[in-house]
Amino acid sequence: MANEPDNILLVYLRRIDERVARIAEDMSDMKVRMTSVEESVVGLQRRMDRLEQRIERIKRRLDLTEVPR
Repeated sequence: MANEPDNILLVYLRRIDERVARIAEDMSDMKVRMTSVEESVVGLQRRMDRLEQRIERIKRRLDLTEVPR
């Protein structure tokens, strides 16, 4: 009995299980990478906000902005 071939259904189920496991591992990696990208975008947004504030301050000092009436 030890030399009997596996049931073809079990063979396919094992292959599917292996592929699903690889996909799950890949998805886990993608989640980590996506989190890193999101954190980078947030950092860039903060830097741009600070630059805008600095530009506005420079404009005020040079009297380049209109004074609200």
